[in-house]
Amino acid sequence: MTTKSKSTILITGANKGLGREAARRLVAAGHEVWAAARDPERGRAAAEEVRAHPLVLDVTDDESVRVAAVTLADANGGVLDVLINNAGISGGRVSAAELTAEKMQEVYDVNVFGPVRVLHAFLPLLERSAAPVVVNVSSGLGSIANSADPESTYSALVVPAYFSSKAALNMLTTQYAKEFPKMRINSVDPGFTGTDFNQNRGAQTVHEGTDAIVQMATIGPDGPTATFVSRAGRVPW
Repeated sequence: MTTKSKSTILITGANKGLGREAARRLVAAGHEVWAAARDPERGRAAAEEVRAHPLVLDVTDDESVRVAAVTLADANGGVLDVLINNAGISGGRVSAAELTAEKMQEVYDVNVFGPVRVLHAFLPLLERSAAPVVVNVSSGLGSIANSADPESTYSALVVPAYFSSKAALNMLTTQYAKEFPKMRINSVDPGFTGTDFNQNRGAQTVHEGTDAIVQMATIGPDGPTATFVSRAGRVPW
C-alpha cells in the first residue's frame, strides 16, 4: 500500500484533542494542513501552534461550511486531497430513559449531519484530487457487534445518543465508499484516549489516539476503503 508524499488535508474540530494532534503530526510529515474550528480565536491559536492554516468552520451550520469550502478552494486552487471528519460531541452520559428527541438531534447534528454537510460542500474539491481520501473519526463504542457481545467491555455501557451516532457514521462510511469508488473512505476508532472529551480518563496518549487517523489519512489510491480500523487493526462493525 502506497502512502502520499504531500497532500492538502482538512481536519474539522482541530482546535484541541485528537484534531489538533493529528494536525501537528501531519504538518510535521510535510503535508499542507487546514485546521478547522468553530471558534475563530481558538482555531487560530491552535493552527499557529501546529503551523497549520486556520479555517473557521462550524459543522452544524450550512453557511459556515459553504464559506469554508469557498475559502479553501480560493486559497488552494480548488483541490482537497484528504478530509478528516473529526469534530464530534459526546452529548453527555444520557440514559435511554432520559433521552429525548431534542438531545438526540443535538448529538446527531454534529456527529452525523456534520460530516454529511462537510463532505457535500467539499466534494467538488475532493473530486479534483488524484487520490482523494476521507477519514471519519468514529469510535469503538459505535460498533454494534461490540455492543451486542456480552463478552465485550462495551456491552455494559448504555449511552444511546453518542453510540448510535457513531454507528450511523460507520454506515455512512460504507455507503459513501460504494458511491465514490475512486475515493478511499474509512472509519477509524482512536481508542480510549485521554482528552477533555472524557475528562482525560483515557488510557492512551493523544499521540497514540491519532495513530489510526494519521495512517488512514496518508494512504494512497491502492489503500483500503469501506473499513473500520484502530491502531491495533480491524474493528468489528
